Amino acid sequence: MDDDGRYRDSRSDFVRGAKDIAKVAKKQVGKKMGRGVDKMADEYTKRSYKRFEEEDDDDDYAAAPSNDGGYYRNDSRANDDEGHSDSTEGHDEDDEIYEGEYQGIPRAESGKAGTVDGGTAAQAQQFRDLSAYESERRKDQEELAQQYETILQECGHGRFQWTLYFVLGLALMADGVEIFVVGFVLPSAEKDMCLSEPNKGMLGLIVYLGMMVGAFVWGGLADRIGRRQTLLISLSINSVFAFFSSFVQGYSSFLFCRLASGVGIGGSIPIVFSYYSEFLAQEKRGEHLSWLCMFWMIGGIYASAMAWAIIPHYGWSFQMGSAYQFHSWRVFVLVCAFPAVAAICALTTMPESPRFYLENGKHDEAWMILKQVHDTNMRAKGYPERVFSVTTIKTVKQMDELVNLGEGASWHLKWRTKLTTLFHQVWSNFQTVFSPEYRRTTYMMMAVWFSMSFSYYGLTVWFPDMIKYLQKQEYSSRTKVFVKERVEHVTFNFTLENQVHRQGQYFNDKFMNLRMKSMVFEDSLFEECFFEDITSSNTFFKNCTFIATLFYNTDLFKYRLINSKLINSTFLHNKEGCLLSDVSDDNNAYMVYFVSFLGTLAVLPGNIVSALLMDKIGRLRMLAGSSVISCISCFFLSFGNSESAMIALLCLFGGISIASWNALDVLTVELYPSDKRTTAFGFLNALCKLAAVLGISIFTSFVGITKAVPILFASGALALGSFLALKLPETRGQVLQ
Repeated sequence: MDDDGRYRDSRSDFVRGAKDIAKVAKKQVGKKMGRGVDKMADEYTKRSYKRFEEEDDDDDYAAAPSNDGGYYRNDSRANDDEGHSDSTEGHDEDDEIYEGEYQGIPRAESGKAGTVDGGTAAQAQQFRDLSAYESERRKDQEELAQQYETILQECGHGRFQWTLYFVLGLALMADGVEIFVVGFVLPSAEKDMCLSEPNKGMLGLIVYLGMMVGAFVWGGLADRIGRRQTLLISLSINSVFAFFSSFVQGYSSFLFCRLASGVGIGGSIPIVFSYYSEFLAQEKRGEHLSWLCMFWMIGGIYASAMAWAIIPHYGWSFQMGSAYQFHSWRVFVLVCAFPAVAAICALTTMPESPRFYLENGKHDEAWMILKQVHDTNMRAKGYPERVFSVTTIKTVKQMDELVNLGEGASWHLKWRTKLTTLFHQVWSNFQTVFSPEYRRTTYMMMAVWFSMSFSYYGLTVWFPDMIKYLQKQEYSSRTKVFVKERVEHVTFNFTLENQVHRQGQYFNDKFMNLRMKSMVFEDSLFEECFFEDITSSNTFFKNCTFIATLFYNTDLFKYRLINSKLINSTFLHNKEGCLLSDVSDDNNAYMVYFVSFLGTLAVLPGNIVSALLMDKIGRLRMLAGSSVISCISCFFLSFGNSESAMIALLCLFGGISIASWNALDVLTVELYPSDKRTTAFGFLNALCKLAAVLGISIFTSFVGITKAVPILFASGALALGSFLALKLPETRGQVLQ
């Protein structure tokens, strides 16, 4: 009996020992898996733990446990041994390890489930899991939105936000500069590149097409790889190609560089507003986003001032033979890249949006940035002793999107897989903007953005074209007409401008060292005349006869001689150049810069008013009210019969409409959640540029024909936009979704 008892005791001891071994094995496997995950963390996270340990030695709250289980570094990741033993204690009997489990061999019970209905059951389970994941993620986002607003209230508004304001303002300023660059350099660039009218039109529109592509692409990427990183990439592309565009000589290469530059700067607006809004508490958001809009105005003023100071100075140039020329307008293009370069340098000192980190499950990085915001503001306000009391922040549940290619995969396969996965993520995120939850809001916002852009950009380009048309009309009214004049043995060595000579006779006359501007000779006779060193623009000889006449070192090419006869006449050493049909002089150039400067400066009162009232009257009232007043102001266009009247109307329209743009930017930021914010903003901004191209093309086609059509189009679009704006939900006083 004693032998039997000892046998049973030894057997039970053996069984308990086997179970203990299984427990230890399970713990060790859990430890290794946890450590493997920790090793995948980035260097920033590793540094954050060291900083926490160093700082907490002096903090009052370091050892004080919080209500939700204490400071986050005391969780399972802080101590592998304790965390895993606690998590497995009491569950070893139920979760006993099957010896083939870690070899990928299923339990015996799993084989019985492989019936005909196994596939259907798996699909149903997958749908249930996805639905549960979406529900849990939505709940996490709602909790995060409320907690994040509370944290921003504790961090306060101070030095950090103002520093970020000026940094992001430089990026927005670069966007404002980009709009004006091509329009300012076009009169000078057409001389160097011999641009035809279609080429000039394409060069004017290519920037908008590039910005349209850039807004969509960078907006989608900013929701996946981060606001700061995407903005740095987009500004870098803009800077590089803006730099190259100032040196390239051909039209095609210049067109490509401006297209790529537009693609780069296209991400500025959607990212800048989303980025800045995620550092602002709700009572400050509308006001300070409106203040940020002022940098777009500053960009326009900067471009106008630089054009005024640089382009007319033709001495700021050099050339290497006839193949390479670097004129003053290229210096202007180079200077216009400075805001983007400055924005890149300043942005490298700023952190990523903590809201983006929390949406992507990166708690530690977000906590450190929010602590930085809090400490920076408190030190600036004279309260350095105040402690950041937040210990844990809600993060959004993440879906496992890891793709294992194995260790033997080539680098190009890995990159292709990463890019393909990123593309699918961006496209999937874009499709959610049209999900049933956001579909109505998106369609309404599309209509408002399109109507606003169509009228605003159409009119802002139509105004300068109308001013040019009025200038030409006034210039033509001063044309001098000479009929049947007879001139013999006369030397012309002075500028001939804005004249028409009909049925004239010129015998043995010399035209030497002079400029001909807007000169027309019709049905005239030139006999034994001598043309030397002539520079001309908008000059033509129609139905004229040249007998024994010599053309030496002139740009009076044969295509300037329309239906004319050449009898014993010779062209020697013709000048290289282009046929310019426009009236171009320094006074007109200064007028273009001055008009753009005034039109941009006129938005200052509207910016100030919208910033002060945005959080008081609400976004919808600001948007609808400004659109209605802009609509009414369009009817004053019928009274714009002079150059000064058109300039005044341009300033009036710009000053009123800017308030609606500010409200629309704020509304777009607040209507969409953080994980879709820049995607939706980028898409709507891309639609804005498409509407701008259509508006510019349609409105400018009626210059000199009628004012009624542009007035009706602009007023109708603004009225529709103001009506639809009232159907949108008001976001004033709400937390950032």
